[in-house]
Formats: sequence, C-alpha cells, structure tokens
Amino acid sequence: MRANPTEAERRLWSMLRDRRLAMFKFKRQQIIAPYIVDFICLGRRLIIEADGSQHADNKDDARRDRFLRGQGFHVLRFWNNQVLTETSAVADAIFAVLASPSPSQACGLGPSLSRKGRGA
Repeated sequence: MRANPTEAERRLWSMLRDRRLAMFKFKRQQIIAPYIVDFICLGRRLIIEADGSQHADNKDDARRDRFLRGQGFHVLRFWNNQVLTETSAVADAIFAVLASPSPSQACGLGPSLSRKGRGA
C-alpha cells in the first residue's frame, strides 16, 4: 500500500496522519501477525480498513475481523467509494469510536457507515 496506495487509502491517510484526527496517533501498514492492517490507532485499539469491491461478502475478511477482535481491536471497514464521496461522514464515524469510552462499546456503529457503495 505505501508504494502504490489507492485514492481512498491516500484520502484516509491524509485524514489520519500527523495526529490530524483529534490528536490520535495512527500508523499505516501495521503487522498484527499474521495480518497487515491498513491503519491502526494502537492507543485506542482501533483498526481502519479501506475496501474495494473484491472484499464484498469476503469470508476471509470476516475470519480476519474475528481474529483481530479476539486480540482486543475494534475494526472499522469503509468502502473506497464511501471514503471518496462521504469523507466527512467517514471522519465522523472514526471520531465517534475514538471519542467513546472504549472503542468496543461505541454505540450505533457497525463495521462501516453502510453497505452501499460496494462497487468502488
């Protein structure tokens, strides 16, 4: 991803890097063996993934998310289309989890804003 990120990954990294989102520190391309996650805030145990259409109903992603949740992480997944067309809503959803007492207790947020936009 670092060498050739998608436009959605570039947009997310621009939003998250240098403590730009509420002063929370994010890293990109972090290894959580045996996986590599797109973006992570270790302090809040929050992982953010930007997904294209190849991830639609992907059983490997579901297995991966279960593993990561088992390691104490909260996983937010956004479709690339959401990141590109609903950037403010994506930022708001991430901030809501970061601002909650515990990311795992964030109310009203699923793994993404919605399931629309799968085609991106």
